Amino acid sequence: MLDIGCGSGKPLARELVRRGFAVTGVDAAPEMLALFRRNLPDTPACLADMRELALGQRFAGLLAWDSFFHLRPDDQRKMFRRFQDHAAPGAALMFTSGPSEGCAIGDMEGEPLYHGSLGPEEYRSLLQACGFEVAGHAAEDPEAGKRTVWLARQTG
Repeated sequence: MLDIGCGSGKPLARELVRRGFAVTGVDAAPEMLALFRRNLPDTPACLADMRELALGQRFAGLLAWDSFFHLRPDDQRKMFRRFQDHAAPGAALMFTSGPSEGCAIGDMEGEPLYHGSLGPEEYRSLLQACGFEVAGHAAEDPEAGKRTVWLARQTG
């Protein structure tokens, strides 16, 4: 599993490791990567901007939970090729987005935090163009903390 924008590794990467999955974390923030390495010392992790991700390997699963939507819309559009480049045949891709097209500035510990989203039809089109088939989409899912969740599978 490739955890793109892994942050501290809690709770998702930690839970995946607990369940026996091999996880590789990627984050652009050195502070977050340091927390990830402290929380999951035996789990590989690398400092990288997801927009420039080029690990030279493919994974059975890709996760961009609460990370991908911090990119501007033009950068999000380009990410689908990055996902494709890191997805093994049949790989699952799960990411969170906004429920509709738009941008907003949130707050994290008193600091402004950008959130951007494309519209659902554009996400579907980008996924399809990169060989992913949408397996599930839930807008503002109450079981996922009101997140909008996408699940797709690499068909190539």
